[in-house]
Amino acid sequence: MTAVEPKIATPTDAAFKSDDADQIVDAIERLGGRLAEIRARIGRVIFGQTDVVEHSLITLLSGGHALLIGVPGLAKTRLVETLGTVLGLEDKRVQCTPDLMPADIIGSEVLEEGDGGRRAFRFIRGPVFSQLLMADEINRASPRTQSALLQAMQERRVSVGGTYHPLPQPFHVLATQNPIEQEGTYPLPEAQLDRFLMQVDVGYPDIDAERRMLIATTGVAEDKATQAITAAELEQAQRLIRRVPVGESVVEAILSLVRAGRPESSDLAEVQSHVVWGPGPRASQALMLATRARAVLDGRLAPSVDDVVALARPVLRHRMALSFAARADGLTVDGVIAKLTERLK
Repeated sequence: MTAVEPKIATPTDAAFKSDDADQIVDAIERLGGRLAEIRARIGRVIFGQTDVVEHSLITLLSGGHALLIGVPGLAKTRLVETLGTVLGLEDKRVQCTPDLMPADIIGSEVLEEGDGGRRAFRFIRGPVFSQLLMADEINRASPRTQSALLQAMQERRVSVGGTYHPLPQPFHVLATQNPIEQEGTYPLPEAQLDRFLMQVDVGYPDIDAERRMLIATTGVAEDKATQAITAAELEQAQRLIRRVPVGESVVEAILSLVRAGRPESSDLAEVQSHVVWGPGPRASQALMLATRARAVLDGRLAPSVDDVVALARPVLRHRMALSFAARADGLTVDGVIAKLTERLK
């Protein structure tokens, strides 16, 4: 692992005790430079998935979780491993199956006998006690196991035997789903889907990226990911993201977009007649954080309405559902979101 570069200065450091705008601007600019290096290091291992890498980084910078949806063989597992290495996070992987039990993820208590015959329970931690957890094919886990993971995602702690155990910080879940094979799966409930900050659709790479991948991954030597920052610095970056200023026009664009996606409050005919349920307030929060993170990732000091438009689909597509009649007519959630974002341009 390579030497870690100098620490990112953030508003939590001693130099940021005051609300000096110049200092915050300087910290954002330096963070933007570090993020450019992080993207470059990821790009040496992950080929042709620019949007996927961007959305994954935005999710982590926002302190959230992501649902990666794509067919097998598109480097989803490799992406999570690479993110863990580059960001200095302790990462673990769980292969979800129908017989996976909650204890297989969160851990369990075992009865041990010590010296003198005295017995006591000891908690053995499961793989959820990591900083970056990959839940592979999460929809193959039973609802009981999914609900156990839901508590960890929302509360950053788990409960075993009536005792709460806090999870390491930062804590992120990157879960995957196969969109083709649905036999023997358990669709995620709406409450759990809403806990994912983004749904990232992973597509096939273009021909140039696939050509580079063939050459780079089938030779004698292959590039390996190297660490760029530490977990503590990622936490500092997450706190800095929350201090990025947001203009009133961006706030209004977020509110207008999210509220227009709800059948009860929308003035769009397609939403009123075809959408069964729309995005809740958590979607607005996700968009606010994600637009800030995207601006910094692009080297800008504040988000714009264009960021809201660009992030509308990954943030909203898993927080809306169409009626059966709408799906039968060939309508899609992405199509409805496209109509919503057209009004923001």
